[in-house]
Formats: sequence, structure tokens, C-alpha cells
Amino acid sequence: MRVVAVDGPVGSGKSTVSKAVAVRLELPYLESGAMYRVVALAALRRGIDPAEEGSAAAITSLAAEVDMELGERVRVDGADVTAELRSTEVGRAVSAVAAMPGVRTELVRRQRQWVEEHGGAVVEGRDIGSVVFPDAELKVFLTASAAERARRRSLDETADDLARRDLLDSTRAVSPLVVPQGAVVVDTTARPIDEVVDEIVGLLST
Repeated sequence: MRVVAVDGPVGSGKSTVSKAVAVRLELPYLESGAMYRVVALAALRRGIDPAEEGSAAAITSLAAEVDMELGERVRVDGADVTAELRSTEVGRAVSAVAAMPGVRTELVRRQRQWVEEHGGAVVEGRDIGSVVFPDAELKVFLTASAAERARRRSLDETADDLARRDLLDSTRAVSPLVVPQGAVVVDTTARPIDEVVDEIVGLLST
């Protein structure tokens, strides 16, 4: 089962690069972050504030129960929620949800199950190479300058939002954002997507 793990902070180019690598390798693509956004959206719809103390138990239950379909479009209980997942409200809630140990345990299980059912994949996120698939055939960690990341995310999040998410993602107790052991670090700043994809695909043939 071929698995390529792509990790990195917000705005580093994970989604764009991973989708292109998946097309080049003729593999399915999984955005693990979409799962966390689905859970955050489900919590907000039920009036549960992820930042409130004591919300973890209810949100962990949601992570196990919510019916999600991942692909080019994301569906929850059969309804297309792709656009809603990119809302400012969900973006601000998702880091708190992702820091909950029970949620991470459940969604890691679901990510592994999804990849097994699809016979492999290019998977992107923040703990794919370090936790979810530590034995992936290739582990890549994407980076980019702070200015470049802020420019890429300007329509969805402010520079302050990015800084807050970086802090939460890198300091959480469970599965913090780190460069996985054995990962190749690739800086995407001011580089064409095709050039980055060529570099990553080239690593598989060496």
C-alpha cells in the first residue's frame, strides 16, 4: 500500500501540492484536516463551543458518530458542506478541536481506515508522517515564509489567525506539529507548484 505523507503548517501549500502529487502518482488524495473541520462544524451546529472547558467529551463523541464522506466535495449526513468548512468560524474552532486527545485518536483511526479502503493515498495534514503513517513510503514536510503563508491565506484567515493556529498546533500535548523523523523538508516559497511536485515525485524514484 503506497502512502505519501505531507505535513506542514497552514499556508505552506499542503493541499495544492498534495493534490497535484496524487494526480501525478495516480493515487487517491486525503486531506486529514477536513475531518477535523467536519467535527468542528458539527460541534458549532450543535451549539458546542470547543474553547469551553468540558466540551471535549461531547466533541469526542461527535468525532466517532458524525457521518462524513471525503472527496472533491465533503458531505456530512449526505449534505454538501465543502464551503462551510472554510468559514472563519470553523477555522477559528478547528485548532481547539484538533488539540483534544479523544478526537485525535478517533480521527487517526478513521484516516487509517480511509487509506486502507482506498489501497493507499497521498495524505496531508500536521501529524501524518509523525503519527498516522510513520512508516509511509515518503514523508515530506512543507514550509514557506511567514509573508508567503499570510498572502496565500489572506482570503480565509488573517496573519493573527495564522499565528494563533501555529502556536496551538505546535504546542498541543497530543500530536503537535513537528518535522517527522526521516521527512524531507521542502520550502515552497515563491516556487511554481509543478517544480515542487517534480521534486517530491523525484524523491520516490531515488
